[in-house]
Amino acid sequence: MARKTRMFLTFPGIVVVCLYLLGGSMETANEVDPYKILGVTKSASQAEIKKVYKRLVREWHPDKNKNEGAEDMFIKITKSYEILSNEEKRTNYDRYGQTDDTQPYGHGHYGHRHDHFYFDESFFHFPFNNKGNREFVDSKYALHFNQYVNDVVPDSYKRPYLIKITSDWCFSCIHIEPVWKEVVLELEALGVGIGVVDVGYERRLANHLGAHRTPSILGVINGKVTFFHYAVVKEHLRQFVEDLLPQRLVEKVTDRNDFQFLNSWHEQNKPHVLLFDQVPVVPLLYKLTAFAYKDYVQFGYVDQGLSETANLLKQFNINTYAPTMLVFKESTDKPADIIQAKGMKKQIIDEFITNNKFLLVPRLVNQKLFDELCPVKQFHRRRKYCVLLITGDEESYTVGNQAFLTFASTNTLEVVRFAYVYQRLQQSLCDILLKTKDSTPPPPQVFILERRNPAGKVLYKEVAGGWNGTDEDKQRLLDELERLQKDPSILNYDAMLPELNNEFASMFLIRWIYTAYDYISEILDDILHNNWREMMPLLSLIFSALFILFGTVVVQAFSDSSEDGKSKPKAKEGTKAENGSPGSSSTSSRPPKKNFVEVTELTDITYTSNLVKLRPGHMNVVLVLTDATKNVLLSKFAKEVYSFTGSLTLHFSFLNMDKHSAWMETLLEFAQDAMQIDTEEDDCARHKIDYTGYVLALNGHKKYLCLFKPVYTGEEGGSSEEEGPGGATGGGKRSRSGSRDDHPPRRSTARSRSTATLQIHHKLDRLGLWMERLMEGTLPRYYIPGWPGLDKITGPK
Repeated sequence: MARKTRMFLTFPGIVVVCLYLLGGSMETANEVDPYKILGVTKSASQAEIKKVYKRLVREWHPDKNKNEGAEDMFIKITKSYEILSNEEKRTNYDRYGQTDDTQPYGHGHYGHRHDHFYFDESFFHFPFNNKGNREFVDSKYALHFNQYVNDVVPDSYKRPYLIKITSDWCFSCIHIEPVWKEVVLELEALGVGIGVVDVGYERRLANHLGAHRTPSILGVINGKVTFFHYAVVKEHLRQFVEDLLPQRLVEKVTDRNDFQFLNSWHEQNKPHVLLFDQVPVVPLLYKLTAFAYKDYVQFGYVDQGLSETANLLKQFNINTYAPTMLVFKESTDKPADIIQAKGMKKQIIDEFITNNKFLLVPRLVNQKLFDELCPVKQFHRRRKYCVLLITGDEESYTVGNQAFLTFASTNTLEVVRFAYVYQRLQQSLCDILLKTKDSTPPPPQVFILERRNPAGKVLYKEVAGGWNGTDEDKQRLLDELERLQKDPSILNYDAMLPELNNEFASMFLIRWIYTAYDYISEILDDILHNNWREMMPLLSLIFSALFILFGTVVVQAFSDSSEDGKSKPKAKEGTKAENGSPGSSSTSSRPPKKNFVEVTELTDITYTSNLVKLRPGHMNVVLVLTDATKNVLLSKFAKEVYSFTGSLTLHFSFLNMDKHSAWMETLLEFAQDAMQIDTEEDDCARHKIDYTGYVLALNGHKKYLCLFKPVYTGEEGGSSEEEGPGGATGGGKRSRSGSRDDHPPRRSTARSRSTATLQIHHKLDRLGLWMERLMEGTLPRYYIPGWPGLDKITGPK
């Protein structure tokens, strides 16, 4: 009885457990319904599902949506799209309600949530520190820093690499593992390089790549790193790899452009390959092959489903039931080789391209091609010989060049390769072989070469008689090749050949434009995806450069402003300075930088730099004097202009009338209409004008002048000749600035006998006020057609 009671008590517990599990299962099934998560009906098309998925991904991406459940919702959206975008998985879910091959997605039978990460039963089988389960990831694809730098980067110029950044305790990495494994198996078979970087072991490499979080997926091509920013699904990763490849790797060929495509072999110096297939888009395998052999072969694609390709299919008798690949060399009418197979694999295509990656007679356009066509002799290999034709690209050489091609097409010797060079483009190579010293181009010539070391040493023999393409020329070349097979010692000359010019090297400007385009594209890509941490060094560099540039422009604008924008000098109270400044009625906006005034003489030597080629916005203030008045006027001039020497746009000079009177007279004749210079005649003769004490402000760039004429102030000599400490400092310490000698005043004739004679040291009394007006820009300007020539400034010898 007791036993039955125990059974009765146990049975309800079993029922409760079953109901709990069933309820949990039903709740899970309802919660992870991919149709409800994406908000689409079961009859929705793939286009509708894809459109909704893109909208939801942008809305719930964890980098943009900071809500608490954003990461979980993003995972559900991604997994739901993975199910519904795959017809097989979608059918499986519609029939059996399963979201994976074996069990539902989401809170499965053993699933629970913790810290906003998703866990399922695989939590108990994490690959963390489990080398057996990580064999797929770590053992075969693990990358190290040296391996990346020495192997991956150089190889990325031949094929793109897809690299995953992961770590031991990366919970989010678990969810992308199935998709990653599936993508790797597919893309590796197509020729894509695969790599995995474990941050815990290769922190240096992760920092070098700019990967600061896990998981991250990036692509490497041509040494450039590009990050993957979309949901980790197979279609996105495949498209990401395809977008890494350069544009226009494969040209679409139809009946309209087939002749232009095939006939460009001579210009590009490459064979041309055509793939015929029925799919409208170029297969990824074919694009990857085109990238791997882009330096050797030009690729084209023909869509057999287009009506514009019917003539091509008929011309080359193409079987439309299987992909067909044709290779064309010098002949555009008949393919040099053909391959056709339903399951065209990478190994088959590689072997086909490798056997046909050179023309029958290629032109040596760079050193790399020369090294591959004519390899250096190795001890463990058979000798390789190169028959080289030195010719020209003019039309007169066409017959001989075509005959050389015809001869090469009949060659059956595996150890002999034929090539040609244009003497105009490879002058240094041709000069050594032809041993010519004059510039006259010699006739075409054939040489047989054997390279002995990578430094450029060759053994060679010149085929006598030149090359004109005649039957006799062909027979002589054939006889030499037969002798070479029996006796290699007939190559009795040796030389050191220089490195060949790269005829296809792009101009520096074009390379710079391409580099700048790639750089800008990378910056925009980072900005669009908010990868701010990785962009901080770049942004710092850009803003620093802009700040320096802007600061330089601002400083230059303020320091080198034109005279029209000069600031108005401030008036100075009083007539004399008390702290050592020279007596002056004003000060400029800038304090003087020196304790003297530097005044240079205007001669034929300084004429060009101080006037004709004076910088825009600069003016030269010129004092007119004679040998007799030089010391007195220079001393007075220095005192009056001292306070204006702080201006960077003013220069000071003097003109000796005893030497250069012709220049002064010519200059004033140019401005005669604007200037009123009164002269009076007496009964006997006309008095010559005395220009002593005149001051000219000359703008060399705009070709105008401002004139200061002495005005008598009526002051006595004693008061006017006093000089304070500033006068001595400003005008007496340098011979160029004037002298402090007590020169006795000289008297000179003025405008007429009836006018009182001005004392020499009073002539510049008003110069300070005139300089203020000059700085203000209020003085009248007298424009002239041009400055007098050098013959006017040159004094008599």
